[in-house]
Amino acid sequence: MTVVFYDQRLSPAAETKLRERLSEQDLRVSAHPMGNLYAPGTDPSAREAEVLFGQPSLDTLRLASAVRWVHLSSAGYARYDVREARALFRERGAKLTTSSQVYAVPCAEQALAGMLALARRIDVCLAEQPHGTWLSDDHRRRAALLAESQVLLLGFGAIGRALAPRLQAFGARVVAVRRRPQRGDPVPTLTESQMHPALAEADFVVSLLPGGPQTEHFLDRDRLARMKRGAFFVNVGRGRTVEQDALREALECGRLGGAYLDVTDPEPLPPEDPLRTAPRTIISPHMAGGRPGEMLALVDHFLENFDRFRRGEDLNDRVL
Repeated sequence: MTVVFYDQRLSPAAETKLRERLSEQDLRVSAHPMGNLYAPGTDPSAREAEVLFGQPSLDTLRLASAVRWVHLSSAGYARYDVREARALFRERGAKLTTSSQVYAVPCAEQALAGMLALARRIDVCLAEQPHGTWLSDDHRRRAALLAESQVLLLGFGAIGRALAPRLQAFGARVVAVRRRPQRGDPVPTLTESQMHPALAEADFVVSLLPGGPQTEHFLDRDRLARMKRGAFFVNVGRGRTVEQDALREALECGRLGGAYLDVTDPEPLPPEDPLRTAPRTIISPHMAGGRPGEMLALVDHFLENFDRFRRGEDLNDRVL
């Protein structure tokens, strides 16, 4: 029998499935389950747990002296991508996995939707619609194509691997920046030190970067200035990966052609924040990972990994 703790807020159907599948295990449930966009506090219910599922805090992890595996209900793992957390995992001999596979396709489709909206000027047409404006010739002349566009992906994890073939199906040329390029990567991949020429050539720059100190302001003022004039920026990663004031200034002065942002800093973005009214800026409320049956998909992903864990097999989406 394995002691399993979870603090993920689930739908009734997902919770029922989890409880039924783990009926022979010792299941410990947080008194305050939360969604995966929020940072929980310390939860003593996890003290004896061998497996943690959801969004346990580092303080909760410290309590769980018997922990062997942590499975996060998010694609990101910023709070664990720090020296203290890595040392704790090494000390416990524990593994860390994420739910990247659950969110890869929804986030890829969201990024693609934002790119198409900007290229085909859907945002401008929507803004004109209530006023009865009909500028057909102007929009036809200024519309862009994904076909033959150069796209630079910042990050090439699960979302990047889902997005790249979708872009290639439109005829786009895709290049990606990743921490450690691999020989078998399906698109050309560059290190951070090699990215500046590609940044200057890209018609679209798409950030898929996770949060954390290593990626904070990865796209800073200098790199934004290196982008091709009129290029579009898309972010479905984390808001703090871009220097937001510099992005707003680049949009306001017309250096960049527009931006689609599913993530901002902070979240939610205050109503009075000037980024909300920057030219050709589309902002959605961190919903790119949404999909039908999201909670069931999370539970299915966890349960598949739980079976692998019990059999001593390699775990999906392992990061530590």
